[in-house]
Amino acid sequence: MCSSGDFRNGIFPNGIFPNGALRKGALRLLTCSAVFVALPVMAQQAPLSAIDWLSESIATPGAILRPVEPDIAKSGLAVPDEVVTSVLDGPSPDAAGLIAPSVSGLPRDLWGLGKTAEIVALLASERADALPALQQQFLTVLLAEATPPVDSGGKGVLLLARVDKLLKIGALEQAGALIEAAGAMKPDLFRRAFDIALLTGNEDAACAHLRQTPDLAPTYPARIFCLARSGDWNAAALTLQMAQALGYVSPAEDQLLSRFLDPALADDAPPLPPPDPVTPLTWRMLEAIGEGLPTGPLPLAFSHAELRDTAGWKARIEASERLARVGVIAPNQLLGIYTARLPAASGGVWDRVEAFQRFDTALSAGDPGAVARALPDAFARMAEAELEVPFADLFAARLMRLPLTGDVGALAFRIALLSPQYESAARNRLPQDGMEAFLIGLAKGNLQGVSPPDSLARAIAPAFVRPAPPPDLTELVTQNRLGEAILTAIDRISRGLEGDIRGVTEGLSLLREIGLDDLTRRTALELMLLERRG
Repeated sequence: MCSSGDFRNGIFPNGIFPNGALRKGALRLLTCSAVFVALPVMAQQAPLSAIDWLSESIATPGAILRPVEPDIAKSGLAVPDEVVTSVLDGPSPDAAGLIAPSVSGLPRDLWGLGKTAEIVALLASERADALPALQQQFLTVLLAEATPPVDSGGKGVLLLARVDKLLKIGALEQAGALIEAAGAMKPDLFRRAFDIALLTGNEDAACAHLRQTPDLAPTYPARIFCLARSGDWNAAALTLQMAQALGYVSPAEDQLLSRFLDPALADDAPPLPPPDPVTPLTWRMLEAIGEGLPTGPLPLAFSHAELRDTAGWKARIEASERLARVGVIAPNQLLGIYTARLPAASGGVWDRVEAFQRFDTALSAGDPGAVARALPDAFARMAEAELEVPFADLFAARLMRLPLTGDVGALAFRIALLSPQYESAARNRLPQDGMEAFLIGLAKGNLQGVSPPDSLARAIAPAFVRPAPPPDLTELVTQNRLGEAILTAIDRISRGLEGDIRGVTEGLSLLREIGLDDLTRRTALELMLLERRG
């Protein structure tokens, strides 16, 4: 006879079934059904997040346990339209962050008098295709230590929105660190941490936490996966059999879990249809049975799964490019993958890798002639993949030390303007034409006496000559809602590139006015140098 503890913990004695009979005897498990039906049923649980690809790794608490409350609307009692609660003791999870104000350059009261719902809506609307400097600022806002909004009530709504946005833009390492910084691992946070672990190859630690935390009720697929990962195949098989007998797994889940536990079932059988949606848990199990899915068409977070050494080199290259493009992995990680071996093919990504390696070799040798020959092609290939800024971060400092002249020298100067060394490069360069004069003025933060060379430059210039943010952005600052003002400015600039470039003037003016001078200059330089218009 089985016990409730056996099922709840997902742990059964080894050797219940002899070898070769792991998948037999489901009817014998019906004797335990009275106990098992009391467990949370995955199919009956509502999703915990608006992110539609999160794994159903844990079950939500059953609504049946909540007491029936009287219908206040019919009782004649007055109910306030809105109740704002506050936590009097203890830190709010919404205050968690990874970057202190002294490092971020943002005040601790970043959110001030803003309302949580409005801040969350702004965070959700920010896109991953912004200019690299704006992407980094947005990431800084998400990770900043800050006093929670006045109406947060210690509920962690803003924290969860920040974590979810980090997941959507592929910043898994940062999301995991933010969850850890928040302290107590509540179910909604654990669900996200579990998926981060699955995509980064740390699933064993996540499974161990699941076993050691009785308040987290794993769903059947998660329980079976973790039991198998721990080597307890008998228990995993028994758990699946029980779920099959009681109808607690869907046909698609049944097929995947069965093949996961017994790969021989896939012999001479057609591949399983891709699940919809693909979750990190289903992705890992499909990978385990030899039916892995490419991550390119999947949400950006899945790209991390192909950074592991188990992935093919081409898949690792393409995944690292996607993540470097949005600034969530370090350029050095891209460098390491690019230079891991020599390309054995040509075309597409291989041409980019070959050009990159040729340039890297020339630069490492300190040969100005070889660098001059290799740089134009290498940078053009990186520009095709919108990886100009990671390239500049990697190589600008060394390029500035070489005596490059002519067109190659001008190219090296523009690359330096896309790097943290932009101001130093500008101070050591005599302008060769009106465009360079304007770029140097931007890098120095002073456009007095400099003529804008084109329409975009004319939209940028007012932010440096006489910044005048629009009234709606100014009002946000006046109302002590600086975080919202910054997010709105980022959005204005990004949307300004799509047509109405007034957004560029307005957004840059606000950033300049509130003292984010480095961000303003780097954004303006990227606007002029990167082909992101239209």
